[in-house]
Amino acid sequence: MVDILQKEVLYGFDETVKKVEEACVSEGFGLQLTKGVHDIFEQKLGINDYPKYTVILVCNPHLAKKALDISKDMGTIFPCSFTVYEENEKVMVAHTSIMKIGVEIGLVSQEEMEPLIKETGKRIRKVWDKI
Repeated sequence: MVDILQKEVLYGFDETVKKVEEACVSEGFGLQLTKGVHDIFEQKLGINDYPKYTVILVCNPHLAKKALDISKDMGTIFPCSFTVYEENEKVMVAHTSIMKIGVEIGLVSQEEMEPLIKETGKRIRKVWDKI
């Protein structure tokens, strides 16, 4: 079963984005992209009052290689992502395991992925605890 990690934080929006980036980097994940979806909506759709929503895409090369060694199709759901968003005047952070998603949507078997799911889960938990 795929769980969504989600929590409210007591930091401001921009500070939370930085904290997520720093936590990811400190645990060996490289930042691939940080993008404000709300900014895209403003630029492309003219919506200037959409609540802030930022996607932070990260990759741990060692974990990514292990996943691709099991199934090249895992690359179709790369990279790992975190979101920071505003909801009901709160700042929220969320993450979903792409390793578990890979199993759920049939890209790989549970048996093949179980050791990598455990390893990834431990690393993500360390990131999560720093946020």
